[in-house]
Amino acid sequence: MTNITEALEMAKVAVEAGVDWIEAGTPLLLAEGLHAVRRLREAFPDHPIVADLKTMDGGYLEAEMMAKAGATHVVVMGVAHPATIRAVVRAGRDFGVKVMGDIMAAPDPVACAKMMEENGVDYIIVHTGYDERGEDPARTPFDHLEKVVKAVNIPVQAVGGLSIDQAAEMPKHGAPLVVVGAPLVIDKKEFSPSTNPEELLHILKELVAKVKQAG
Repeated sequence: MTNITEALEMAKVAVEAGVDWIEAGTPLLLAEGLHAVRRLREAFPDHPIVADLKTMDGGYLEAEMMAKAGATHVVVMGVAHPATIRAVVRAGRDFGVKVMGDIMAAPDPVACAKMMEENGVDYIIVHTGYDERGEDPARTPFDHLEKVVKAVNIPVQAVGGLSIDQAAEMPKHGAPLVVVGAPLVIDKKEFSPSTNPEELLHILKELVAKVKQAG
């Protein structure tokens, strides 16, 4: 999503289908900024909202801004300086938001996940990037997922290169936080949101049912 109107429409369908959390993705935050988080919070006052900032620096301020706009979760990158990770964690504690540590592009994913846990993040994201998958379609979170799950004691989320069916199976692989986004909006290697709300609602309802069963 790159505009708040489409994002609100997508979120409405997702909530109707039983999705638990809403994510303000990086493209939406770049396009609409804090306004996107505020609008989502106004529209969905009771749902957790993840602000996927992919923070690399200025961690405390970025987390504070998103928390005050209504986010309940923020994302910091594992390849950031440990001081940034600790700053985001401090802000999370000060403003009542949870911190998700994304290990995308880390040279040693397992060591990165353990370092993030030691520095206080609440969740680990095992993330295979969109561009990385574009050059090497064989790459998926399964490359590191099992080892990361065994290495940490906090919840794990897997993102990137997963089909809807694979995403639904994530709880069985030790990753109880199931994310669905890209499979619904990527068409012919371009980001294009679904134009059929009824079809989207049907797909999401099936996904939610599968995830609840797997969990």
